[in-house]
Amino acid sequence: MNSPRKTRADVVRTIGALSTVGLAFVLAVVIGAWFGRVLDSWLGTSPWLFMLGFFLGLAAGILNVYRTVSKTLK
Repeated sequence: MNSPRKTRADVVRTIGALSTVGLAFVLAVVIGAWFGRVLDSWLGTSPWLFMLGFFLGLAAGILNVYRTVSKTLK
């Protein structure tokens, strides 16, 4: 079964969506780590909340990449 050919606009839209994946991943990790560091400084729990924020940001970034790629490649 042949899939219909994508138009140029569809290709550009796909490239645009996939080009933001790296930035979104990095931002999720940085924001999670920053938030954890701020909480650590307020609560004096260093480095535990920093690590928790980092790993939550990492998980959010991976989930965001998965959702974007699976949505774009359908």
